[in-house]
This record gives sequence, C-alpha cells and structure tokens, in this order.
Amino acid sequence: MATLNGKLVSPDELLSLALVNVGHFTTMRVEEDGVRGLPLHMERLRKDCRAVWGADLDTARVRDFVRRSLDGRPLPCVVRVTVYDPGVDMVHLAEAGEPQVLVTVRGAGALPPAPLRAKSALYERDLPEVKHVGLFGALHTRRSAQLAGFDDALFIGRDGLVSEGSTWNVGFVDRDGTVVWPQAPVLPGVTMALLRQRAEHRVATVTLEQAKAMAAAFATNTGIGVRTVAAIDDTELPTEHPALDRLRETYLSVPGESL
Repeated sequence: MATLNGKLVSPDELLSLALVNVGHFTTMRVEEDGVRGLPLHMERLRKDCRAVWGADLDTARVRDFVRRSLDGRPLPCVVRVTVYDPGVDMVHLAEAGEPQVLVTVRGAGALPPAPLRAKSALYERDLPEVKHVGLFGALHTRRSAQLAGFDDALFIGRDGLVSEGSTWNVGFVDRDGTVVWPQAPVLPGVTMALLRQRAEHRVATVTLEQAKAMAAAFATNTGIGVRTVAAIDDTELPTEHPALDRLRETYLSVPGESL
C-alpha cells in the first residue's frame, strides 16, 4: 500500500518520482513496541528535507501518516517514508519546494538474516550525507556483484578506502576484539548510530587489504539489524565472534519508541 499525505496515491502523483527521481527518504522497521531510533529517523527526514528542498518538514505530521498506514497491518513490517514534490519537472527544478510525504509498507524479514558475501567495487555515493532516492549507481553495483555470484557490493573509494555497502553501513572487528567503523564519506545509518552510542568502538581508515584481515565484519541497517559478512571477494571471514554476538544483543536491547 502507498499513501501520499495520508491518502491513497495515484499513478499520476508518482510520475515525478519515477521520471525525475529527486527526493529523500528513511526506512524504519516497526516492531510491536515501536521503532528503534525513531527520533533519529525523524531528524534525518527533517535535516534532509532542508538540504534537498530548502523546506521545513513537520515530523509530527509524518508520524501521523505512518500511523495511519500501519492501521491493521501485521507486525513487524518495514515502512519507507519518501519526501518528494509531485509537481517537479526536470527542467524547472529550482521551482520545486513543496515536498509531500509518501508512505509505503512491506513485510519485514526475520532477524538476523543469513550472512552475506560481498564483492568489493569502486564506487562513491553522490551526496553521501543525504539518504536520497538516487540509487541507480548503488543498485547497479549491487546487481553486478550478484551476477558475479555474491550477495551485495562493498564500496571502495578512489582513495582505496572502504566506505559502506549499497544500502548498509559496514563495520569490522579487529584482532583485539574492538569494533571498527570506516572513516570515510558514508550515509550515516540509524542502526550504526544506535550501536555507536552503546558499544565501545573506534573510527579509522580501513583499506580493502585491512578489511580482509579483520577478525570479523558485519553490515547494519534498519531492515537487517546486524548481519554478518561471511566473505569479501575471495577472502572468507569468520561468521561467529563474541563481538558480533554483543552487537546483536545490544541492538535488540534498544527499546522501540511509539509512533
């Protein structure tokens, strides 16, 4: 189901999103007790709306639209809130500035999902600090990885440093058992932020060679929680480590907040 400003969306209202593809979004996993990191999701929408549209966003209104979309839906589920201007056209982008709220809902998978195998790929996300809808490059890179027999892509910048995955942040466990987050331009994920608030970690540059030599690696986002990375290219990585267990426990212990 998809709603725009609380009402069923029409095909015509989706045309600008499909053809112009300018907007931003956040994705939330909704459990029986609410949403982990709900204030962070709302702050992301507010901040990105100012960055993309130069407009303020009423997040209380957004929460109301989400509540209405969830009425009668089985939980857990995944809600995506996309903020875009249905009236925008490709020629007069400077005239856009009346963002609307599209809410879509889908079922959620079990946590944690199976370990993933990642293929390294040279890719740098446009405007990485904004969770925008311009996903072609990231998803094309994911498809290429899958065609090569992997589950997803791990991005490497032109500087040779690991940054993130196609739709997830990546973290590592070093040989001392410390969680390491790559120091690189990345989309600041809510799940990563929740873990960094609650678990001992360090931030450091990580080359591809260093990544393959880590004691363990993992992916994070709202939909998957903490997911083990079983391989990077042809290098196998351990799928079990006490630090991974602690990270999962830490994430699952974060209380949900009611919409």
